[in-house]
Amino acid sequence: MQDVNTLNAQHYCQVAVDYPKLPSVLTYKTLGEEIPVGTLVEVPLGRRKAKGVVVPFTITQKELEETITKYKLRPINEVLAPEFSLSQSEMKLYDWMSRYYHYNLGQLAWDCLPKILKRPREVETQFGDNQDFEHELSPLQKPIYESINAKLDNGFDRFLVHGVTGSGKTLIYLHLIKNVLKKGKSVLFLLPEINLTPQFMETFKKYLNCPILPYHSGVTPSHKNAIWKFLKKSDRPVLLMGVRSSVFLPVENLGLVIVDEEHDSSFKQTDRCPYNGRDVAIKKAQLFNAPVVLGSATPSLENYFTFSKLKPENYFSLEKRVAGGFPEIELLDSRSHGAKKDMDALSIWPFEKKSLDMISEALDRDEQVLVFVNRLGFSNYLQCRGCGYKFEDPNTGVPLRYFKNKNILSSSHSDYQIPRPEICPECGNMNLLQKGFGTERLQEVLQEFYPTKKIERFDRDEITNLDKLEDKLERFHKGDIDIFVGTQMLSKGHNFKKVNLVLILGTDSMLNFPDFRAMEKAYQMIVQILGRAGRYSNHAKVAIQTMLPDNTMFDFIKSHSFSGFYDFELTTREFGLFPPYTKMANIHVSGRDRDKIIGNLSSEIQKLRGLMDQLGIDGQVWGPTPAMIERRANMFTWSMSLMCKNGGELNQVLQIFRAQNKIDYSFSVKIDVDPMDT
Repeated sequence: MQDVNTLNAQHYCQVAVDYPKLPSVLTYKTLGEEIPVGTLVEVPLGRRKAKGVVVPFTITQKELEETITKYKLRPINEVLAPEFSLSQSEMKLYDWMSRYYHYNLGQLAWDCLPKILKRPREVETQFGDNQDFEHELSPLQKPIYESINAKLDNGFDRFLVHGVTGSGKTLIYLHLIKNVLKKGKSVLFLLPEINLTPQFMETFKKYLNCPILPYHSGVTPSHKNAIWKFLKKSDRPVLLMGVRSSVFLPVENLGLVIVDEEHDSSFKQTDRCPYNGRDVAIKKAQLFNAPVVLGSATPSLENYFTFSKLKPENYFSLEKRVAGGFPEIELLDSRSHGAKKDMDALSIWPFEKKSLDMISEALDRDEQVLVFVNRLGFSNYLQCRGCGYKFEDPNTGVPLRYFKNKNILSSSHSDYQIPRPEICPECGNMNLLQKGFGTERLQEVLQEFYPTKKIERFDRDEITNLDKLEDKLERFHKGDIDIFVGTQMLSKGHNFKKVNLVLILGTDSMLNFPDFRAMEKAYQMIVQILGRAGRYSNHAKVAIQTMLPDNTMFDFIKSHSFSGFYDFELTTREFGLFPPYTKMANIHVSGRDRDKIIGNLSSEIQKLRGLMDQLGIDGQVWGPTPAMIERRANMFTWSMSLMCKNGGELNQVLQIFRAQNKIDYSFSVKIDVDPMDT
């Protein structure tokens, strides 16, 4: 508020406190002089200490005087790390996020900051060689580049580059980045996953001449700290490249934001504040009056709808590859596989004979092969053949996955793991069945079938850091590895010259998942994976083992019809009133008393329905429903879902919910706006 007088501003301040179960902003005394907005502070909070950030006054002069009279206000303890104080633009971004995602501002700011270390270090910057481009923009790429480049100086705008895999989106990015850097502005380049950084870093270092700062989980806390300090002090143009958390880096001379693979669910944070890094990047670009370029071979349905239907002048399509053609798609019907009782069929399970024939032919041509399954480990679970007992995680009730290499059963949702048992704890039977399959089992079967070939896994269990990632990729590019068996880590960004066969298993479970986005996610993953085949060839093949060959999605995949699939999916969404035709939020409530959670949620749902009727808002409230993993460490989670016709109505309902809900404070309440999983 502007009417808090200067004298009181010198003696009092308001602080957004990093504590979830109190009002987000509290009033404190200063240390005798005005504390600038954005200053990081430590404050007393009851008998404890808490961190916070100074915010503009949210109360009037009269309300401040009433607060001073009513309460014995305490002074802040100290100012923390002045070099990390938040700028006006940073505060605007955090304030928007706090209001949009309905998350405590103090928590949000401290979640996004790096760990503040006592011993600073120098930032490690990498400079490029500034080489000339090896390839000119193609006749298809050039008009896209020219259209976007012509608007780079016009302030904030959004563009979507929808380019099939191998169409040369990166070259367009490079030309745009180089032009922005020449103008003395910095560029923020967001990627969904750390494993995509090596190839982009190699490309950027070759053609750019500026500090290149990678920022991801592979960067040490002390180096992250150094990067923040460097950016706070420097105004020279830099290229910031990293995962979703990079969006919070304090760059003030921002000239361009690029979000590659914008559809990827990795941009969505699931713990703490459930923000989408892509959407925050768009807002950041708007606050800095800079353009933002979104790129993907499989755009999110929301952005495809926004650009192709509502903003077609900023929608650019690259429908052909720079080199090579589209692979031929073959569906291998697995429905008869379970009826085969002969030993030959069992010995190669879970592969179809046709799959192994295709692999053999590719290897005979001295080509490399990718085998994809989005499951880690050897088997999905272990079950007693005598009594049916399943080995489960006691914290969640979820079956434990078997990892043969380590001979352990391990949970996918907690730290729980045990050595593989030899007998059933219920009946003593020693016959324990290993159900399902993952990357380890596929590698073992293939190694038995091709004993002279080098077969390695490409998954997060095998690749635990960037050094291992770069080593695997280097050996594959050299031809030292014949077959990669991998998860979705293989599906994006990689350019393998000798891969002309990709085999895909295990996607049926995605189509059967109870989520209105299930088909979109399955389609995106499969199209991204098949994009690894035939980058430099016109005879590539992709084989998909499935028990659902009649699913409509496969018709669009076989014909490489992106627009056909997305228009089909949009029709389905419109009929069901799902996003992008509505805005959605989930409210998750967790606590130890399951029945009390359900009762409270049921009551809140009735109140929200009444509130929406009272406000004349045409929307829906669903629930209560158990979370996909209902129990974690004796804490139960249940949810309700809200859908409104637009974001304004949804925000209004959520604001009133936060102000009025009477859910017991022994519960934790989490609001997830624009959820990726429903």
